[in-house]
Amino acid sequence: MKLKKLILKNYRNYENFEYNFSKNKTLIIGKNAQGKTNILEAIFYLCALDSSRIKKDSELIRFGFDNLCIKAEIIKNDIDLELEIQINPPKNKILKVNGVKKAKSKDFLRILSGVNFSSSDLLLLRGEPQNRRKWLDLAIFQVYPLYGEKLSKFNKIRLQKANYLMQGMINPDMLDVFNQQFAIACANVIYLRKKYLLELEKIAKIKHSKMAENEDLKINYRSITDEFLPVAELNNLIYEKLNEIKHEEIKKAQCLIGAHRDDVDFYINDVDSKKYASQGQQRTIVLALKLAELQIIKDKINETPLLLLDDVLAELDDIRQNYLLSAITNDIQMIITSVDTLAFDDDFLQDVDIIKISQGKIV
Repeated sequence: MKLKKLILKNYRNYENFEYNFSKNKTLIIGKNAQGKTNILEAIFYLCALDSSRIKKDSELIRFGFDNLCIKAEIIKNDIDLELEIQINPPKNKILKVNGVKKAKSKDFLRILSGVNFSSSDLLLLRGEPQNRRKWLDLAIFQVYPLYGEKLSKFNKIRLQKANYLMQGMINPDMLDVFNQQFAIACANVIYLRKKYLLELEKIAKIKHSKMAENEDLKINYRSITDEFLPVAELNNLIYEKLNEIKHEEIKKAQCLIGAHRDDVDFYINDVDSKKYASQGQQRTIVLALKLAELQIIKDKINETPLLLLDDVLAELDDIRQNYLLSAITNDIQMIITSVDTLAFDDDFLQDVDIIKISQGKIV
């Protein structure tokens, strides 16, 4: 899988951007706040139809404009494809493959796959639960395309139930209808999150042990139950719990349990790494997670995804930086941002395309 060309119109600080990617390694350099990260974000948006930096799509549109367009030419399974995304609020975004409009996101997802690894990811463990849920959801989108629809359905039902609770006058029968719908939608999301994390943990444990020999990594999805249960059993469990707390939910006018409140815990030798791990240990965990993401995508689609590294090398010490670069095989197309070329040795820079960015333009 290769990205050949990227075109941006009215995306973030880019009015017009166009670049042909001719090599497996591309280095985008420039001072801070010039738009380097925006390029990687646009590429990853083509992969996941979302970004960890936004709450709504309209945030991606260049200030003063009403719409944006992202286009890309790629090679997948030795076939040339053209991808296009148009965002024009309040209309739904338009997705096209070779000029043909796709009605559903699942038909667009997994055409282009990539792993985005940014310096902000290194704060994943110390961030808020919603940051970890967002990371997990974006990772799952790329290997389970239907997950997006299931998550969207859950969020829609959750919002409807929350609005109903805030009305104050609650009909028990109507609340029960909401709870039945909420339980099954929630069970579908939790099941796929747990399934993905079990697969991720197997790979991440191995990669983590190569960087920290005496440390055992464990990942736990903290939810209504720690067990990995079938959807039907999860549905029953959630519905029972909702009945137990329905009076409390009515009193507080909130959805008190569900996938929107879950979290991911990481343990090193059975110790909570969010609380007790050093900065170096936490960065080792995140690096192992990202390399495991890369491996899962490769195994699932039998193609090598793109690797997007956003200012991350400067944040890693020599040991972790060398491990990351040595783990990247020659078939991986890598696009990296940095303020300069100082973090890279001469051998690495021998066969690299370098793009210089200033104020949203190639200079």
